[in-house]
Amino acid sequence: MASPQTPMRNEKESESELSISVGDRMVALARYIESRPDEALSLADLGAVVGLSPSRVQRVFKETFGVSPKAYQDALRLKNFKQALRTGQSVTGAIYEAGFGSVSRIYGKADRQVGMPPSRYGKGGEGETIVFACRRTLLGLLMMAATDQGVCFAEFGDDETRLQDQLQKEFPKASLAPSDATESPELDAWMIALDEHLSQNTPRPDVPLDIRGTAFQTRVWKLLLGVREGEVVSYTELARRLGEPKAVRAVASACGRNRIAVLIPCHRVLRSDGSLGGYRWGLDRKRQLLERERPGS
Repeated sequence: MASPQTPMRNEKESESELSISVGDRMVALARYIESRPDEALSLADLGAVVGLSPSRVQRVFKETFGVSPKAYQDALRLKNFKQALRTGQSVTGAIYEAGFGSVSRIYGKADRQVGMPPSRYGKGGEGETIVFACRRTLLGLLMMAATDQGVCFAEFGDDETRLQDQLQKEFPKASLAPSDATESPELDAWMIALDEHLSQNTPRPDVPLDIRGTAFQTRVWKLLLGVREGEVVSYTELARRLGEPKAVRAVASACGRNRIAVLIPCHRVLRSDGSLGGYRWGLDRKRQLLERERPGS
């Protein structure tokens, strides 16, 4: 990246002097970030621009704008991404045009959401809008849906209408809205990333998840997130890891209730004898997923 600008002031100046110019410094720093959407700007780099320590830059910038410098740059990239889509660019082209550098970087902006308050779980999506979209993948038709917290539904099927009916059944009180890539580009990017994972063996996308289930189900699904590609675990072992060795059937039931295919890798759970067991989206899909994840495949 270009060499940082000459520091505006030295941090050893008095607090009174700093207080007079801190607003102007932060505005100038925001403009500096805006001019470099595709550069990796460290807090040390930004501190050199305004003559403040990295920790102070982080604190004062957030006090001024309500977000960290990194979050500010991410928001700018996402804005540029949406604008690029509206000009007719493909999603992949818009990602690079906006400065994300790769598909993987746009879906990693939000923190992963794991679990939810029981009161919210029982409301069936009441008062929420859930956007959804379909895409043909190596394993067939995939419908993905998301709330403003992250992906809440990713299911395989053979018919879009049936998948939409299933989505409505899972969230009976929610308002469902077909996704427009120009208005919900994150969902489209997440679907592309998952499709590339399935077809090109790219890493499993670490997208934000809005996981909804009972307390026990959530514990099982959260534990599944730690089962790595190429690794398999039995229902019995999963129950043991949970600290509930007698809850093997409940663990199997929780796996069967997982509504977020692949992203929560319940396909990596087998019976103790090594047989496939069950899979919500069919044993053929489970077998394909395991075969492509097998080391050396």
